[in-house]
Amino acid sequence: MADEYFWPVRNVAEFAYCPRLFYLMEVEGIHLPSADTEAGNAVHKRVDRPSAADKDEYIEDKDINRPKIMRSLTLTSSTLGLTATLDLAEINGDIAVPVEYRKGHPKKTVMVPPPDDIDDEQEQSVLCSSEPWPADRIQIGLQAILLEEAGYKVFEAVLYYAATKQRLKVTFDNALKTEALQILEAAKACAVGQRPLPLLNDSRCPRCSMQPICLPDEVNYVRTEEPVEEATPRKIWPPRDDGLQVVVQQQGTKIGVKGQMMIITDKEGLTVKEVPLVNIESISILGSVQISTQAVHTFADRGIPIAYLSAAGRLIAMVDPLDSISAAIRRAQIKIFDQPQMCLHLGRALIAAKITNQRTLLMRNYNDLPSFVADELAEEAKKASSAVSFDILLGYEGQAAAIYFKHFAGMFKGPLAAEFDANGRQRRPPPDPINACLSLGYSMLTHECVAALRTARLEPSIGAFHVSRPGRPALALDLMEPFRPLIADSIAISAFNRGELAEGHFFRSAAGCMLTDSGRKSFFNAYGRRMNTAVTHPVFDYRLSYRRMIILHARMIAAWLLGEIPSLAFLTTR
Repeated sequence: MADEYFWPVRNVAEFAYCPRLFYLMEVEGIHLPSADTEAGNAVHKRVDRPSAADKDEYIEDKDINRPKIMRSLTLTSSTLGLTATLDLAEINGDIAVPVEYRKGHPKKTVMVPPPDDIDDEQEQSVLCSSEPWPADRIQIGLQAILLEEAGYKVFEAVLYYAATKQRLKVTFDNALKTEALQILEAAKACAVGQRPLPLLNDSRCPRCSMQPICLPDEVNYVRTEEPVEEATPRKIWPPRDDGLQVVVQQQGTKIGVKGQMMIITDKEGLTVKEVPLVNIESISILGSVQISTQAVHTFADRGIPIAYLSAAGRLIAMVDPLDSISAAIRRAQIKIFDQPQMCLHLGRALIAAKITNQRTLLMRNYNDLPSFVADELAEEAKKASSAVSFDILLGYEGQAAAIYFKHFAGMFKGPLAAEFDANGRQRRPPPDPINACLSLGYSMLTHECVAALRTARLEPSIGAFHVSRPGRPALALDLMEPFRPLIADSIAISAFNRGELAEGHFFRSAAGCMLTDSGRKSFFNAYGRRMNTAVTHPVFDYRLSYRRMIILHARMIAAWLLGEIPSLAFLTTR
């Protein structure tokens, strides 16, 4: 490990029980909040305030025996390649005591029952004792080592557990020092190679905030040659997320921030909507909507992507927060996608799933679908799954698309179906309401896939099936293929057949057919419902919303690129 690598002591300690967690957090720089981390932040709110803000702690005290308190003391050792920010250090002359705050409770140890002559009160104290967790001991031990290197004498350290309000003293001796340095070296060795495989059926995974990135059960299940029922992935993910996908499409409105709220105002400057920032996961802006620079900064700090779309719904640009980027995943993506056979492997899985879902949608919604149509699509899906070249695969996809869109209008009720049947599928510009709705649906789906790929630390512009071109999110277009019929096409069918969208929600011009403000509102109501609809994964047998299903597939692509799983299976429904 090169000397320029410096490992924060807090997460080096986590390596004591999960090397993969350490690799994700410190090598790939991926950090996800959870209820536990937020509770920890609350516990550290005061103690992590730098001592410069606590002027009283710098004033010379008349009582020379009273130690000085240093908060958020940062120490670095170039020799060890280690950096630590101590919650608190009690310094008395040349003697220092590091104090680390933990939000939870210490480890409970059951002792051997005492002799019969010990009374009940003594028995209780002997039977149950508290001791630090192993990772906490390593963390405080490394902090003590840094204090020693800074010239202080350290004989003991303190761990404060907020849940039980206990101060546990840890003796800093040669045994702890040796163990801590061994963990540090093991962490550096772990960082040199590839990301370690996840733990198998570990009880700590459900509470880990990194579980949605690590995917321990899913990766281990796919790696198993003959998965058994007992190894089926646990239902760790909630089926839906609680975040808001904000869409602002009223022309002339403005977006700003005030405190912890997103403020949307109309042309006259009157507030029309306030949204708590903590609930927002993504923002889509259509047409002539303004957003302040301060708001862009705030959203970027919170990791909230912003998508800019034209009034017609064409994706123009995205503001992508500069959060953590995994060099390991990016290297693997470029390396694998430079291999035509690997690209073909991914393309076959994507297109076979897409054709299967097109067939399912027709069978669900076309009342008098000729039987041979379903048979032809099933045959095209089978051929696509075993195509020997890209040209052949493209041929199967094109043939399936021709069959699908030839009968697409049969899934709609009313006169608009005949107009689409005459026009066929056209994009730029869309000539009729159904084509306009499909175009907006595909644009929003592209935005969802770009956001999912960013979450998985993949580069959306470097694809496998779609050709990478400037300004084209090729991998997002790859990822969305199986979801086109399940999301965008399904939204159009249900919205028109239920009367949520009609001729009056569109206006026609020489530039094509576009949705009105009320039409876009109706579309996004249907879109939100569809994205929150839960569907069963065909392999893992648990239910997730479509939005979370897209994120899951993006992360499984990342796992496949890293060689953690041998193959990919994309969502198909019955």
